[in-house]
Amino acid sequence: MRGDSSVAEQSVIVERVVEDTDKEKKKKRRSNRRSKHNSASTSVNEARTEPSDSLKSEDKAKSMTSSMSSSSKQPGLEITSNEQIPNRASDVAFSSMPTMHVNEQVGSGFDDTSVGHGGRTFSKSCSEPIAYVGSSKMCIDGCLPFNHLEGFARKKLFAPYWPIEAVNEALEKGEAFKALFRVNAHNRLEAYCKIDGVPTDILINGVSSQNRAVEGDIVVIKVDPLELWTKMKGSNWSSNNSAPIEDCNLVQEVNGVAANSYKGKGKVDADCEYADCRSGILIGQGLYDETQVTKPAGYNHVNGHHQSSSDSMHMGLFPEKNEGINSVDRLAVMTSQFPSKRPTGRVVAIVEKSLRRDAVVGFLNVKQWFSYRELNRKDAKRSSIIFDHEYVTLTPNDPRFPKMIVFVRDLPDCIKRRLEDGDVTIEMELLAAQIEDWSAESPYPQACVSHSFGWGGELEPQISAILYQNAIQCADFPPQVLSCLPTIPWEIPPEEYQTRKDLRDLCVFTIDPSTASDLDDALSVEKLSKDSFRVGVHITDVSYFVLPNTALDIEARIRSTSVYLLQKKIEMLPSLLSEKLGSLNPGVDRLAFSVFWELNSTGDVLDHWIGRTVIRSCCKLSYKHAQDIIQGTIDVEKFNASEGGYPQLHGQFEWADVIRSVKYLHEISKTLKEKRFNDGALQLESSKLVYVFDEDGVPYDSRPSEWMDSNFLVEEFMLLANMTAAEVISRAFPDSALLRRHPEPNMRKLKEFEAFCRKHGLAVDASSSGQFHQSLEKIREKLKDDSVLFDILISYASKPMQLATYFCSGELKDNLNSWAHYGLAVPIYTHFTSPLRRYPDIVVHRTLAAVIEAEELYMKQRGLLEGNKGEEVFRRCFTGIYFDKEAAASPRGKEALSNAALKHGIPSPELLADVASYCNKRKLASRYAEEACEKLYMWVLLKKKEILLSDARVLGLGPKFMSVYIQKLAIERRIYYDEVEGLAVEWLESTSTLVLNLSGHKRLFKRGGLGNYMALGNAAWVVNPYDLSLEEGSIDEHDATCMANGGVVLPDLEPISKSWVDPGTFPLTVHLLSTIPVALYAIGGDDGPLEIGVRLYMSSYLK
Repeated sequence: MRGDSSVAEQSVIVERVVEDTDKEKKKKRRSNRRSKHNSASTSVNEARTEPSDSLKSEDKAKSMTSSMSSSSKQPGLEITSNEQIPNRASDVAFSSMPTMHVNEQVGSGFDDTSVGHGGRTFSKSCSEPIAYVGSSKMCIDGCLPFNHLEGFARKKLFAPYWPIEAVNEALEKGEAFKALFRVNAHNRLEAYCKIDGVPTDILINGVSSQNRAVEGDIVVIKVDPLELWTKMKGSNWSSNNSAPIEDCNLVQEVNGVAANSYKGKGKVDADCEYADCRSGILIGQGLYDETQVTKPAGYNHVNGHHQSSSDSMHMGLFPEKNEGINSVDRLAVMTSQFPSKRPTGRVVAIVEKSLRRDAVVGFLNVKQWFSYRELNRKDAKRSSIIFDHEYVTLTPNDPRFPKMIVFVRDLPDCIKRRLEDGDVTIEMELLAAQIEDWSAESPYPQACVSHSFGWGGELEPQISAILYQNAIQCADFPPQVLSCLPTIPWEIPPEEYQTRKDLRDLCVFTIDPSTASDLDDALSVEKLSKDSFRVGVHITDVSYFVLPNTALDIEARIRSTSVYLLQKKIEMLPSLLSEKLGSLNPGVDRLAFSVFWELNSTGDVLDHWIGRTVIRSCCKLSYKHAQDIIQGTIDVEKFNASEGGYPQLHGQFEWADVIRSVKYLHEISKTLKEKRFNDGALQLESSKLVYVFDEDGVPYDSRPSEWMDSNFLVEEFMLLANMTAAEVISRAFPDSALLRRHPEPNMRKLKEFEAFCRKHGLAVDASSSGQFHQSLEKIREKLKDDSVLFDILISYASKPMQLATYFCSGELKDNLNSWAHYGLAVPIYTHFTSPLRRYPDIVVHRTLAAVIEAEELYMKQRGLLEGNKGEEVFRRCFTGIYFDKEAAASPRGKEALSNAALKHGIPSPELLADVASYCNKRKLASRYAEEACEKLYMWVLLKKKEILLSDARVLGLGPKFMSVYIQKLAIERRIYYDEVEGLAVEWLESTSTLVLNLSGHKRLFKRGGLGNYMALGNAAWVVNPYDLSLEEGSIDEHDATCMANGGVVLPDLEPISKSWVDPGTFPLTVHLLSTIPVALYAIGGDDGPLEIGVRLYMSSYLK
């Protein structure tokens, strides 16, 4: 038992290896370095030149971060200490909404910062070039000169990955965990890994702990001991508990200590030569400007340990007290016992590289390269020798990815020629790149540029880049795929009429957006008695055309989903199928899967039937048409379809039939919706924008989207159809049904949301999805006069929610509770109703076809089918409301199900699990692309408007920045105001109050660091009240320059008098949930990633 405990102890413990003598040596080195401070600082000042453009664009973010207290081991770089500055902004708690990462010290995606012990924050990048020891050339972008890169890179900067044998052994013993690596978009040095069964994500903090992992990688992590866990954001701690900062050079520390520091360690740890250099390190006198993170005194730079007098302090999971539980359970217990602590860890291996590595989009930074070439132009011989080692840097659009090195020799010839010709416009082009390598010797990943999308400020190149970045297949369908479809004209074969239920005499119609061309669902309703109805949902039978393992099937599986980009649709299936053969267009016969329910007046399902049918839609209604019918604006007796722009009717039906059916369906859907929410369903409606486009497809205005009763009408019946399909396929094929699950939310975040609501007098009970919904409905009523606040609450209530995912039933057959859908409050669910745009629906259709065929075979064998087609017994053994388990388990039943599964291509559980996993990834990529496209159109709209004034609501508040919600655009943004020239900031922590005022005090440099203060124009647009009365308002030259330095596109503004938003005045007092005026504008495009900027909108006579 003792041996088992020892193994368990190692699951989260990193052994200490530095002796007391090492401490004394470090003290002496620090003392010597302090004595060199003044002379070294002079060296830095002499090396300063004009900051690069890429750093200019980061001005705003960097000004919000304190400079690092650090000095170098060599005399080439010394940075002024700021250790004695009390009450830094980063030492003060950040008051905000619960999910706003309280006390978070972040900047833009390009400012690399990290929070040390005690909450202090230090900058990761120098704002000016740094002199490199041993070279007359300067270090550009914080990296070595071009001709020194490869020579220096021989020194290891990262821990080597564990060998596969050690990884497998550690995973088996529970000493390491496999997880998805996710990066904080606001602070790239902060990444998280979720371990199933552990309520709190593991923080992977700092470049060395992340160990070259990038967003989307599947990694193996080792969890740190308890004493190294950080404070959970939002916890209050003293500003004085941050120990002094120790300076070090990673290469020197590793080379000087590692040789004798791993004696007696186990095999896995021995493979990590310097596994946990988690804290920041100024590498190679400025080589690596993104790793300076704080370390407490006594911290071991090699393995990341504090030196402690008691080994018992490292026993993070108390194995002796928990020998009966596994490592995941022990870790879960620890996080529960210490809720104020965030578990931390480090990456020890990458087991699956993210596909995003092959789809990087960004801009080249070439001005520094031009400067360097100019310096070496006189020495032609030297220039030719070092050409092979020259590089330029690439800044990714995605802030979660690091800067990358691109060797000039590897650039495409067309770009290389433009470089040689001195064409600086290369920096304005959006480029595609792939990460080729990131060795332990390199501070940055090495990338290869493949092609250019075009100018970054144009719409089409940006859309192309979005598709590329998310690996979305948008090429035309190849001939072998199209050859799988029948030719036009096409008619349903006679044998299909014989084997399917003929519903062409039923009043069936579609309700879709007015612009929809792929109609995959239709509705019908029949009144059976005074209080009972038969409702039908009819879904196009795409599986009839998309046969398993054909070229068409493979292409659909690869694409997995259709992608909708506002003005562009990228289809999963060829338009011949999605808009013609498979679309339920009115007036033509179509193949379908139909589900009928007998419903009573309370919404109870008395019986159901599911089968393959032939239908003929009588009309195509839009949501607006259906809404007019629901609201009673149509008089049946006086109705004239041609005057109101209503669609043509087909067949023997009249408008009275359609209108009556829509009203029946509306009443039934209200009953179903009420019943669903009474049973515990949850609905979180988030605000979205609808853009108005001109004839060229460019947005010129926007408005909030509006869901009508007709939308909810369709939704209710689609949900019911999906639930019915899930029941049928999971009962017949319990090991190979493709289902969809929605896990419970992150309970810690949910409890934080509850606490915030209670603090503001809003009662929330999130003990179940049903209670949560009822609480939000009561809050909606209470806040009926404050719709903005309710939108904010709904937005934040969505944050703890996890993603719904597809899964194979066989994967979780031993844990049926995990099949449930939290949001819908149902035990089983799938997707069945959209086979034209979702591949999982096609798989479900095939499974349903197999169940139906197996049932018919079994019933024929048993003589249970009576009469001809259309006269079947309504209650069936496999597809009816009651499932005959004995029939399914009988030899005849098993044989029928097996043969049908083989015929319809039902995948094995293993293959189906792979299909589910792949579809999850593609659905997520589609979502990312759609969100990026919405942001792009928002950016284009703002660029066209030049500036947009709006009220904003304060969501989070602290001494360095505030987070605001702009309802007009339904977005959240941050305003940074720390260390702004001409702005006085007073943060009252006791009341979480911020006071901003103009200040005449001139400050040239940031405290304790390099670089100027941020200009006032980057934090606030200050206008003179006199200008507000003028017909033409404008920004003065100084403000325009400040905004341009931040990458803001602001030419002539529209007259301020036309705006209905009044500016604020100084002093400005801000509380949580205050309403403040802001100005929004477009950033980037031709000179960097797209962003929506926001500043305070203020007025002052002192301007």
